[in-house]
Amino acid sequence: MARNYWLVKTEPDCYNIDQLVRDKRTGWGGVRNYQARNFMRDGMKVGDGVLFYHSSCEPPHVAGIARVSKPAHPDPTQFDPKDDHYDPKSQKDDPQWMQVELEFVEKFADPVSLDELRSEPALAKMRLLQRGNRLSVMPVEASEWELVLKLGGAKKG
Repeated sequence: MARNYWLVKTEPDCYNIDQLVRDKRTGWGGVRNYQARNFMRDGMKVGDGVLFYHSSCEPPHVAGIARVSKPAHPDPTQFDPKDDHYDPKSQKDDPQWMQVELEFVEKFADPVSLDELRSEPALAKMRLLQRGNRLSVMPVEASEWELVLKLGGAKKG
């Protein structure tokens, strides 16, 4: 079965690569965009590679890589009234929101900045770089994955 590749965005003051290093695994919850949810629910499979991207920071960058370690399952934050991601319309017998579990693979010694990504002609069609694309979960082409790993000096992948 072919392996797929993804990019997930996070604001580093909410959750960052160092926290993933510490935790080793995390549920990728709190996603409240239907297209991003559908990518997790319908596309992400155990073993898929994930670029871990820090947004809303200077400079925005790919900080490292993770791997999908558990397939899509209901995001528990949707049911918790004390959580910022609570959704009163979502029911346990009909959950609206899903999450996958990610496991840490490698932190880049040299994070790959957004400007560095933009300067690579081979990445011109990368979804992350398309105008207006604000999704927190998106697919990445295999050739894009390989180039970003090379730029980040990855030893694994």
